[in-house]
Amino acid sequence: MSTPGYADLLRRMRDGEAVLLDGGVGTEIQRQGAPMSTALWCAEANLSHPHIVRDVHRTYLAAGAEVVTANTFASSPLLLEHFGRLDEMERIDAVALGVAREAAAGSGAVIAGSMSTMRPTVPGSDRTQLDHGWSENAARTLFKRKAASLRDGGAEFIIMEMMRDLDYSRWACEEALASGLPVWIGLSVERASDGRLVGFGRQDCELGPVAAGLAALQPDVMAIMHTSVDDTLPALEVLRSHWSGPTAAYPECGRYEAPDWKFIGVAPPDEYAALSREWRRLGAHALGGCCGVGPEHIARLREEHFT
Repeated sequence: MSTPGYADLLRRMRDGEAVLLDGGVGTEIQRQGAPMSTALWCAEANLSHPHIVRDVHRTYLAAGAEVVTANTFASSPLLLEHFGRLDEMERIDAVALGVAREAAAGSGAVIAGSMSTMRPTVPGSDRTQLDHGWSENAARTLFKRKAASLRDGGAEFIIMEMMRDLDYSRWACEEALASGLPVWIGLSVERASDGRLVGFGRQDCELGPVAAGLAALQPDVMAIMHTSVDDTLPALEVLRSHWSGPTAAYPECGRYEAPDWKFIGVAPPDEYAALSREWRRLGAHALGGCCGVGPEHIARLREEHFT
């Protein structure tokens, strides 16, 4: 069941209007001074530094964002179970969504709950540790619990972020859709060693089949997200060959060296806005940013597309 605010947002996108998303939440929390956790990245900031999380949301709203993405990406049920902390998930999510609602009060912004398949990473890198996996049944049980946590915490829709394959990502997306909340599916893409566009960290998962398989689930919106600015346009081209509905684009800038984000090679706001014209040309109805993209980029997108 969608809320009036979400229903209007989706109607605008279906009518071809532009919608302004926020930027990277976890990386902005880090930039504003909250320490990142080696185990849970930015998730623990909800408990240790909720005032910073709230301020990050308010900063994006001041820049013009129409969507507040709660800081729930890193409270992944796979990650929490791996570290023996699964029973903390609902509390972490409730605080994150509560802080998001407080920040958005009176603004008309729509609250999104972020859901990921995040697993432990190799120390000092962004590569997933592959020495521990979950059966489909076990993973689905965890994803169902996460979707319920976001729904019960007050999310108006769920953004599936960094989807990259047709196993964990498909299981997670199907459980999110079963929650009854509207769902967006965000694909995270990188270049394989041979130049192919593949799911992030999954060289065995070429983008075309992943895009087709997840688009077949019929979410409200499909997105290219947490993808380099250089690869976003070609990734959108692949996505558009499998999806004709509302689309979003929100790339990343920099790189992750666990537990911190490195703000290296971040596109200046004017350059980022110029690139966004091409994303819009390819049918990206919602524009924003992921890791490394800050409030100054969102403000510049507002100038470019909303004034």
